[in-house]
Amino acid sequence: METYWHIIQSSYQGYFRYLSHEILNPHWGNYFYWLIGISLVVYSLEILFPWRKYQARIREDFWLDAFYMFFNFFLFSLVGYAAVSDVAVKAFNDFLGNAFGIRNLVALNVASWPHWTQLLLLFLVRDFIQWNVHRLLHRVPWLWKFHMVHHSVREMGFAAHLRYHFMETIVYRSFEYIPLAMIGFGIQDFLLVHLFTITIGHLNHANFYLPLGPLKYILNSPQMHIWHHSKELPEGSHGVNYGITLSVWDYLWGSAWIPKDGRDIELGFEQVEQYPHGFFQQVVEPFVHEGHLPEKYEDPNKQTS
Repeated sequence: METYWHIIQSSYQGYFRYLSHEILNPHWGNYFYWLIGISLVVYSLEILFPWRKYQARIREDFWLDAFYMFFNFFLFSLVGYAAVSDVAVKAFNDFLGNAFGIRNLVALNVASWPHWTQLLLLFLVRDFIQWNVHRLLHRVPWLWKFHMVHHSVREMGFAAHLRYHFMETIVYRSFEYIPLAMIGFGIQDFLLVHLFTITIGHLNHANFYLPLGPLKYILNSPQMHIWHHSKELPEGSHGVNYGITLSVWDYLWGSAWIPKDGRDIELGFEQVEQYPHGFFQQVVEPFVHEGHLPEKYEDPNKQTS
């Protein structure tokens, strides 16, 4: 137990030092300022070339989503996620070592591969895992309750990308851990891939028209992702267009759906108007309230008439 307590203390202190250093010392590998820079560029595109021209530049819940952006990427780890995740990883590795004699999860060492192939493999594996987890968030009722926070967005903008419940971080990272741990990637690889996916994610949620031509069958886009947030979905469907960065998984597995130009469609879910609007109310909503759950999500196997 003393080892785990030391990990908790070290994690809090280490992450606080890391965050303080990132804020006070801008540099090319500084994730904090990369996030701000990417956000400002995409927001500028929204202002200069708005797809929905009637939408205000400071749209509904703009500042709420901006707070979510920094909370989910930085403050949540400071609150406790960094410490809890470090303890969980240590406990899991101890279990593997004591129960099965496994001391190293790496099954595919890619260190000798060309760097671009390492990045490509990391990107593809991670995106496919996230696509599958995203489908689960829509199909499993108790997971959907957390994912509803993200779908409570009624006016789309770049920062809506990062309006999501902190439980989603735990779910995504839990599913990602073993597959990615089995491949020998470095932290710099994660940073490069993450910055790319953040940029695409911002664009997918932006009030911006981005025609991709034939690339639409590979990459997600604002015109595709808007339908993921549509209030009206195909009958019997739990969701469409689950792609995080890539659209190819949706085309391969038949969940792609772009019936028409979706610029002015209504966003959200049934009774979204009644969903809490404040940060703390949205964070506690999945834990304390059984309401706001659309009928079709009550049972993932239930057939609609």
